[in-house]
Amino acid sequence: MMRNSLHPPRNRAGRAAHTVIKVNLQYAWQPGPGQDHVVDAALFRVLYAVSETGSLAGAARSLGLSYRHVWGLMGKWEGVFGGPLAHLRQGRGAQLTEFGRKLLWAEQLVQARLSESLEGVRHEIEQVLAQTGGGPRLALSVSHDLALAELRDRLAQRPGLKLDLRFQGSLESLCALAKNQCALAGFHVAEGMEQSALAAFRDYLDPRRHVLIGLATRTQGLMVARGNPKHISSLADLTRDGVRIVNRQRGSGSRVEFDQLLSGVGVSGRAIAGYLDEEFTHLAVAARVAGGRADAGYGIKAAAAQYELDFLPLLTERYYLACDREALVDPAVAELLDLLRSAEFRAILASLAGYGSAITGNLHAVDEALPGARAPRTAARSTARGKAPAGD
Repeated sequence: MMRNSLHPPRNRAGRAAHTVIKVNLQYAWQPGPGQDHVVDAALFRVLYAVSETGSLAGAARSLGLSYRHVWGLMGKWEGVFGGPLAHLRQGRGAQLTEFGRKLLWAEQLVQARLSESLEGVRHEIEQVLAQTGGGPRLALSVSHDLALAELRDRLAQRPGLKLDLRFQGSLESLCALAKNQCALAGFHVAEGMEQSALAAFRDYLDPRRHVLIGLATRTQGLMVARGNPKHISSLADLTRDGVRIVNRQRGSGSRVEFDQLLSGVGVSGRAIAGYLDEEFTHLAVAARVAGGRADAGYGIKAAAAQYELDFLPLLTERYYLACDREALVDPAVAELLDLLRSAEFRAILASLAGYGSAITGNLHAVDEALPGARAPRTAARSTARGKAPAGD
């Protein structure tokens, strides 16, 4: 008899047995309405490999596939799309067609915008469905960060502590902590940031209540297309005719930094084409630049490296995890602190371009990290000011 999958199996004593439920959320490309088949995810891996190696044979070798398989896969989907995805030139390898490049870019943009959202939903669903005894879990509201995401994914594959990450804006994350909606909040501030810019972060932190855990330093700057075809070398160059940027959303930590940088060199956002064109993550900004939809965007060096973009460093920032002082004695928080101080996490940071470990695992007082810190505004004032903006 088929077992109802909504009910966990029971042991011989009749008690519900511990069940680990894994969830896999995916999206799919469908060539057109009414068509039964969806695009094979392997096609995008082949397109990327062709763009990197410059030949079908090279793509096959890099993916560990036969040349016949790669040839057949390309031929199948060229038939579906009604046009070539790559130009094959005797003795000169292969090069993606304009449509092939656009298709690959579209997949990269979807990945940048949706992958972390789907991952967050997946972990939340698994948390709700998990049976008791599944190990400690920590709820974190954090600005999007590649090192934290990697640590979360590694912990998900082994017994023990699990991280439930909710990616949102730095200010929104701190607001969640102030309202006791999470155990820790992740946010980032630029080294040397002016007092006026720090005020927005200080509003949510109480030096008497909170303490900051150093996660990492990160390099932020301008991401530009490979080869820097628009010859962008400074923020002033963003005001030139023919140069268009993609920006971070208003209220995000990165937007605060970018606006401060512009103010420091006397450049108005109104003079920059694309200043009001916004994305919510570093990876989405990188994907837009990689696809030629913008000439430049502000973000972390690791995102530029992931999309093989050129990068102009502008500042170093510190990424912190804020929590109540009393939370440091919580076993789960203590275990996370040990992990941050481990060789494993240092290796994660070393693998990400622009990341540093100078503050990693260190405890910082709020007024030390954010000079001029004061007690946060009341809940009534927070409501009057409106909800904190989303993003990272």
